[in-house]
Amino acid sequence: MRIIVTGGAGFIGSHLCQRLLSSGHEIAVIDELNDYYDPALKLANLAEVRRAGDIRFLHSDLCNQPAVSALFAEFAPDCVVHLAARAGVRPSLENPLLYQHANVEGTTVLLEEARKNNVPKFVFASSSSVYGAASRVPFSEDDPVRWPISPYAATKIAGEALCHTYSHLYGIHIPCLRFFTVFGPRQRPDLAIRKFAQNIEAGRPIPVFGDGSTGRDYTFVADTVSGIVAAIHSNIRFDVFNLGNSHPILLRDMIATIEKVVGRQAIIERHPEQPGDVPITYADISKARRVLGYQPQTTFEDGVRAMVEWLHSNPM
Repeated sequence: MRIIVTGGAGFIGSHLCQRLLSSGHEIAVIDELNDYYDPALKLANLAEVRRAGDIRFLHSDLCNQPAVSALFAEFAPDCVVHLAARAGVRPSLENPLLYQHANVEGTTVLLEEARKNNVPKFVFASSSSVYGAASRVPFSEDDPVRWPISPYAATKIAGEALCHTYSHLYGIHIPCLRFFTVFGPRQRPDLAIRKFAQNIEAGRPIPVFGDGSTGRDYTFVADTVSGIVAAIHSNIRFDVFNLGNSHPILLRDMIATIEKVVGRQAIIERHPEQPGDVPITYADISKARRVLGYQPQTTFEDGVRAMVEWLHSNPM
């Protein structure tokens, strides 16, 4: 299969590309290598991908329609996996127009190219953020998602709506996957588990927002990639799936697990709760299990251990 992966130089994207290459697929990557975090880390991710096989690489903003259109015409993909996005709740509060440009306009460009080039399948990476400050747990795909509490979440809801529109009008098969706090080797340096592990080992304080009672459904990257691969090989016209671990970890327990793995006690720096943060994320994965055969395999502690071992091997 010929597959375009947007955001293939990123954390999840690079792991996905390695998995797909190892299964014999042909891969083209679109990534703008933006400076949300150090582009050198993304180039290192691409180097890891290329160890698994050859890829075609387009260094471009997704909204550069002529460049994206040329790649579609030349590569003739069978599937698009759209992972690229401006990520993060808190940064989206500071620059909502950038998030709208990258996440909504960029998704529209890709869907248009898929339509024009008769691409039969399009996998869209959404987020648990779409559920907002949900009052009921676990989060089900049937729950309403009308009230996002960050611009980032609003752009993901818009992306899902656009995918439904294109599937309805043009018959493109589009599974939308709501990711739940993915972690593991190559995780973005701004995310909590990586940042906390590095700071605790170095004896630096870690910033804790709130009283430590917030919970996140941490999902190991290899399990998320397995869910994406299952969606690629599915025959779903349009649907939405949670890809989580279904075992939320409280912030204080997350810190305790990292302390256990690295063998040092954290120095905690307390801060007030942040606007846009939700109290808990908790995935009901029964639908993904039933339809996609999705079944996460990695415990939180084992995932943290794998990530810390990777950090020791890749000091950057």
